Amino acid sequence: MALQYGLMFAANGVSLPFAGLWFSAQGLSGAEIGTLLAVPMLARLVTGPAIAVWADGFAQRRTPIAILALVAAVAYGAAGLVEGFALWAPLWFIAATAAGAMIPLSDVMTLRLARREGFAFAFPRGCGSAAFVAANILMGALLARTSVDAVIIFIVIVSLLIAILAARMLPPEPVGDGVATPGRDRFAGMGRLVADPVFLTAIIAIGCVQATHAFYYGFSAIAWKAQGIDEATTGLLWAFSVVVEIGFMWVIEPWRRARGIGPWVLLMVGMGAAIVRWSLMAFAPPLWALWPLQALHALTFAATYLAGVQIVERLSPPEHQTAAQTLNSVLAAGVLIGLATVFSGPLYDACGALGYWAMAALAALGGVAALRLRGSLAGRSDVACARQG
Repeated sequence: MALQYGLMFAANGVSLPFAGLWFSAQGLSGAEIGTLLAVPMLARLVTGPAIAVWADGFAQRRTPIAILALVAAVAYGAAGLVEGFALWAPLWFIAATAAGAMIPLSDVMTLRLARREGFAFAFPRGCGSAAFVAANILMGALLARTSVDAVIIFIVIVSLLIAILAARMLPPEPVGDGVATPGRDRFAGMGRLVADPVFLTAIIAIGCVQATHAFYYGFSAIAWKAQGIDEATTGLLWAFSVVVEIGFMWVIEPWRRARGIGPWVLLMVGMGAAIVRWSLMAFAPPLWALWPLQALHALTFAATYLAGVQIVERLSPPEHQTAAQTLNSVLAAGVLIGLATVFSGPLYDACGALGYWAMAALAALGGVAALRLRGSLAGRSDVACARQG
């Protein structure tokens, strides 16, 4: 599972910071880049649940992951061979949709294995973050010496490796009892989750702070280049943020769990850090100030992510774990971050780095939802441990 996360996040370590640069090199505007990056996220409101229901129709959890990785490799490769917004849009949509769907499917599989085999979920997930760092540094160095097309080539190769790994090496973890569940039952389970107000409040709170990364993901590399920061340094800045994230997952997270600090507290810490981080980033700080701000990624992303998967796992029955984690991903890494990305393009065109102010406001909105979540959890005895850790 550590190798699975390593490959998935190596691809993310290139696509998140450098896809915008690749599209910019093709002559697209900020609004066009924002649209290309956002549409797959927004569509996850439909594609996410559909893929989750489809994935639970297989006997083994690794099978849909292998298929999605192969689809992503083909679509990314095709995007690198064509020209024009009209051709890039559908291909990027297919590729990004398939790549994004692999993460919640892998989360569910790893959470189940971790609980049964006795290892910490944060360890393989932290290995993914380590691979993210390595990919950041490698691609930043490559782009200083070669064409920006290296971005697409790298993502295609890694996606193919994920497909091979999933098909041949991942554990044959069954879906349920190993027998395909009827589609009607899978849709009914997802409907019950959607109708649960506590569950919806939880994924809105989680999604708001994750969505605040939209402006950073899409336009930090472009904004820093406009400040005179080169691509190699951009890769190092991104890498540094994830090094701190790894330290959080491997050191702080075990310490937190050992002391009974609950995921709700972790969620609130992440939201507070997001307000601080994006408020200061709006001032286009000099390079020396970017390093401590990048260190806050351990809280704005890692703390919120870990709190999210733990809260969602505890709020959902075992037979609907795939649906629950996918709905969380749909909102956090889909609808909300997609909407934020759509607005980020015009915001960057109009305001430059001042667009980070909108991300700080979104984090504050998530804090309001999290406060309501705490009260709701207190009234539900079956998930009281979600509040206390």
